[in-house]
Parts: sequence; C-alpha cells; structure tokens
Amino acid sequence: MTSKEIIMGLCLLSVVLSMILMVIIRYISRVLVWILTILVTLGSLGGTGVLWWMYADNKKSFNENLPLDQLQVSKDNLQALLVYAIAATVFTVILLLIMLIMRKRVALTIALFHVAGKVFIHLPLLVFQPFWTFFALLLFWIYWVMVLLLLGTAGQPSTNEQGFVEFRINGPLQYMWWYHLVGLIWISEFILACQQMTIAGAVVTYYFTRNKKDLPYTPILASVNRLIRYHLGTVAKGAFIITLVKIPRMILMYIHSQLKGKENACARCMLKSCICCLWCLEKCLAYLNQNAYTATAINSTNFCTSAKDALVILVENALRVATINTVGDFVLFLGKILIVSCTGLAGVLLLNYQRDYTVWVLPLIIVCLFAFLVAHCFLSIYEMVVDVLFLCFAIDTKYNDGSPGKEFYMDKVLMEFVENSRKASKDPGSGSESRELKPMASGTSTA
Repeated sequence: MTSKEIIMGLCLLSVVLSMILMVIIRYISRVLVWILTILVTLGSLGGTGVLWWMYADNKKSFNENLPLDQLQVSKDNLQALLVYAIAATVFTVILLLIMLIMRKRVALTIALFHVAGKVFIHLPLLVFQPFWTFFALLLFWIYWVMVLLLLGTAGQPSTNEQGFVEFRINGPLQYMWWYHLVGLIWISEFILACQQMTIAGAVVTYYFTRNKKDLPYTPILASVNRLIRYHLGTVAKGAFIITLVKIPRMILMYIHSQLKGKENACARCMLKSCICCLWCLEKCLAYLNQNAYTATAINSTNFCTSAKDALVILVENALRVATINTVGDFVLFLGKILIVSCTGLAGVLLLNYQRDYTVWVLPLIIVCLFAFLVAHCFLSIYEMVVDVLFLCFAIDTKYNDGSPGKEFYMDKVLMEFVENSRKASKDPGSGSESRELKPMASGTSTA
C-alpha cells in the first residue's frame, strides 16, 4: 500500500466515522454524552500512551550508523514524536479537567439531544445536508473562478517588456474586481444561510406537528419549497449583514499583514483589537441570524421582525442559552475529537509501518485537519437541530402552559425534563444546580 493510498483511505475513514457517529446519535441519544465522555477519555489516554510507546520504540531502535541525510530525518522524527507525546499529555490533562468540571451540567443537554435524535429518525435526509451544501458551494466557486478569468482577460491585450501579454482594463470595468469579490463572500454566506433556513424549516415542522404521522412525506423538500417561494429575501438580508461585517475584518487583516513589522506596538494592538471585535460581532450576528431564520420558519415574518423576536426570546432565557450552548458545544466537540483521534491513531499506526516513507508528520497533520473539517460539517448539522429545538421549546413554554387550549407541542422527554427541573428548583437543598434548572418562562405551570 502506497502512502497516497493510505492518506486517501484515512480521509475516507473520517467521512465514514462521521456518518457512523450521526447514526449512533439517532439511536442512543440518552447515553450519547456518557459514551462520548468515556470514549474520548480512553481515546486520549490511549493516544497519549501510543505516542509515548512509539517514542520509546523509535528511540530504542535508533541507529546512528545511517547515512547523514537519513540520520537527520530519523532525529527529526524522534524529536517530533517527543513533542507530540508531550503535547498529547498536556491536552489529555486539560481535557480531563474540563470534563470533571462539566460533569454536573451534562444532564442538561440529554433531553434536547434525545429529541434531536428523534428528528434525525423522522428526517433522515438531514444527514446529507453537508453534501448538498458543499456541492452548491463548489459549483458557485467554479463559476466565480470562471468569471474571474473572464474579467482578467476583458481588457486590451498588450505586450510588456518581457514579451508577455497583459490585458489592460480601463473604465468602469476595472472596478468589477471589487464587486466580484463582494459577490464571492455574499453568495457563499447566502448558500450557508439557505442550509440553515432549510434545516430550521424542517425541524420547526417536526416540532409543531402534534401527530408525527401527519408530517409531510419529505419535510426537507417542503422546507426548500417554502424557502424558494417565500424566504429568499430573508436569507439574502441575513447573509448581507454578515458580509458587511466580514469585509472590514478582512481589510483590517490585510492591512495588518502588510504592515507586519513596520507598525508600532500601539497600532498593532489597535488593529488586533478591531479584528477581534469584528470577529466576535460576526459570530454573534451569525448566531442571531440562525435563530432569526427559525423565528421566520415559525411565524413567517420578515427578517427584522424575526430577528427581534428571536433576540427577545434569547435574552429572556440567557442563562439557559449559555448553559445549553456551552455543554452542547462541548459534547459535540468531544465527538469531533473522537473522530480526529481515531483517524490520527489509524494514520500513525499505518504510516509508522510504512518504512519507505519516513517524513509522515505533514501528511498526518493534513489528514487530521481534514478529519476535523469533515466532523465539523456533519456535527454542525446536529448542533443546528439542537439550537432550533431549543428556540421552539422556549416559544412553546412562553405561549403555552399545558392547560386545555394551550397544550404543549414539545416531546414527552422535554416535558419530563422541565418537570424535573421545576421540582429541583423548589428543592431548598439543591443549591446552585437548582437555580440553573429553573423554569424558562415565568407564569407557566409546567415550564
């Protein structure tokens, strides 16, 4: 087996592991958190142990009589293994400490994860959303590059001093570069926003359908149909807002790279502060946009109204939002680490026995980065589903109280979770955990 075949096999392994993890989430959502916690703990400890074993094995078999070039490569690999083993040890210790701190809050996400698993059972096409989004982005990027080449050859040809042909663009056409660049960012964000709107529409349909047998035959296609017919303007406006924030940040990053080593400490600090603030603003707006799309799917209101409604709901449940996002993101992060760890471990074992390919550190790093990207694409879909379910849950508890005529739409698991939280909040000996589990919406009987 050649090194190229090994790398391709490892990339395919990351995709397969991501798909398997999505399937596991569907069926064992109740114990998912603890399974991932145990697997990541064992994987981290095992990976760290394997790296130390490989370092000891390579150090034991180190041969100083090799040719000079091979000797240097062997020394570099041995040094790299030592660095990786130490880094893995530090990472494992930090990861175990975080898991120890978060253990009491893990139960908070189990109910939403369980309902999200049911969503994937009823809407299996959600698993393939990353493929459709990537395919749409790929088509657009190919089209963008083709237009870029046409713009580059749209001027009058002339021969320079070196004998090469140059195309000089005059008039308004020379400013089309900027328009084309803005279009790249805006349309890319638009395609990603369409994915979010599609997922939000399908999950909202699932949540607010009391009898799941009455669901549309293909809720995903029904959501796409509503998106195309009614909500393209909403998605375009949300994508444009992100573009307005992203472009200044990219300009500041370009200025910072051009002035690197030339500006004084104060200017460098100001530039980095502005870039950081714009990045934080972009992330906040992206999260608000995602919830605005959910509110649009629920109420069929315009973007501004939906963003205002979503913001009010999020502010009213700020502590619950922070807790669920923190624990939920951490759990999904454990899933990503699990996929990367399995892929990286398989790569280390395969490349370690490929003796004719001594410098395997860079390919392994690339494979691990690809595995993390694949895991992020798949598990981000699950994260979107959980966020949509949470907003639906918050709206459900705000406007319904379980009385006749105002029955809850939520799943029984969520009802049990809310009731247990309500009982815990009334327990005077429950301490800080009871305050975290207080009802989301005041004035409701079972919230």
